[in-house]
Amino acid sequence: MKPFFFISLFLPLLFSPQLFAQHQPSKTSVAHIGLIYPLSSNGRIAAEYSNPFSLHGLIGVSGQETGLAMAGVGLSIHGAAQGLQLSGVFTHVGDHLQGTQLSGVVNTTQSATGVQMAGITNLVQADFRGVQLAGVLNVAGKTQGLQMAGIGNVSRGESGATQMAGVFNRARQTQNQIAGIVNVAGTVRGIQLAGLINIADTSDYPIALLNFVKNGEKSLSLSSDESLTSLLTFRSGGRVLYGILGLGYHFRTTPLPAVEGGLGAHLLDGPAFRLKLEVASLWVSNFNKRDYYRYAIRVLPSLKFQNRWEIFAGPSLNQINFENEDGFSVSGLKLWEKVGARQTHGLSLGLTGGIQFRL
Repeated sequence: MKPFFFISLFLPLLFSPQLFAQHQPSKTSVAHIGLIYPLSSNGRIAAEYSNPFSLHGLIGVSGQETGLAMAGVGLSIHGAAQGLQLSGVFTHVGDHLQGTQLSGVVNTTQSATGVQMAGITNLVQADFRGVQLAGVLNVAGKTQGLQMAGIGNVSRGESGATQMAGVFNRARQTQNQIAGIVNVAGTVRGIQLAGLINIADTSDYPIALLNFVKNGEKSLSLSSDESLTSLLTFRSGGRVLYGILGLGYHFRTTPLPAVEGGLGAHLLDGPAFRLKLEVASLWVSNFNKRDYYRYAIRVLPSLKFQNRWEIFAGPSLNQINFENEDGFSVSGLKLWEKVGARQTHGLSLGLTGGIQFRL
């Protein structure tokens, strides 16, 4: 976060040495028109004025804005701001923002209620309530509302925000997190969805291949099914949802490597009995031209014993696809099969069983 912090402050500091002091303007103007500070209608004492309208060719400095403020490069508002601020590069508000900031590169403010939109980053030092949209990064303290960024979102305080980012989200406490790669949080009250990894102290609904939840569960299992595919599977998640990542071999034809990924849910979880529902995708391949795909929905009852062990077995509904020349077949109880010129598609009932150890 530090590089973005210093970049976002660099340009305003060139033109406003008292930038961070909370400021109460003593004068009011009807309009503030200028080119670049101090070449404006309010001159060198521009920071002492509150303006309902400001228009600057390059950079404008003011004490407070209460309506519309626009600048070709940047705005440096020492006190509070209301209404709409538009700039080509940066907008800084030294006190509270209530309204909308739109900048080509960076928006900064002490606290805010409203909307921030920036080409690169939005930075709120304290509380934020509203919507942050940034091409790269959003940073705020206690956050209520929505953070959306092309790379990442950071919420430093307890919040009820929803975070959506292309790469990562980080929060102390949040409502929902959606990221392309990784989410990190203390407490997540809603859904935590990531392309690869979720990390949290408490998260009941994590959705990712790998979920490291402090108050959740992690386990390893050995299993086999009707297609003679044997897997070592890592299950990880929270109280309700968990991720599935399995590695093993398919033995029905020549032994071939197999990879499985999916999502599971604990439907029942008692002292000695569990009932799980899983949706999983299996890929069998020699990493050349032989490929076998299976998409399964399975119900897995299990019995607990010795505190950390479980034995499970249950039925599955499978959709199967493979190239005809690869020598695969529709395994299990065949419900439907379509043999095309090159590919075979099938639907079958299967059975999966194994043993699991909770880590």
